[in-house]
Amino acid sequence: MAKKLHLHFDADTSQKAIYRVLIEMGHDVTRTPNDWMPFDATDEQQLLGATEQGRAIFTYNVPDFVELSKRHPNHAGIILAKQKNLSIGETITALDNLLSESEADAWQGQVRWLNDWR
Repeated sequence: MAKKLHLHFDADTSQKAIYRVLIEMGHDVTRTPNDWMPFDATDEQQLLGATEQGRAIFTYNVPDFVELSKRHPNHAGIILAKQKNLSIGETITALDNLLSESEADAWQGQVRWLNDWR
């Protein structure tokens, strides 16, 4: 059976409201900070930590994570969004669609825009 995509919110996207709603919907989501990722972790540490945990990472930090994806092409997936483009409700809907439709294996090394799931 295919493994569903698991997601990690980097420090920039770590909004508790969005996180809680996705957890309540039954999705496997973590956020910075947690027991394996300190609040002051660098972008690179967050990407590598999420990958080690088998999680794609969701970020608003587009330029840095696009660059990191080139340096670490074997990441577990990077989902990009521009913070001002989506409301909280639209973000939740898009993330719910993404997590409901995606399998973890399909995300290996992928960098995609959250808007694809609106």
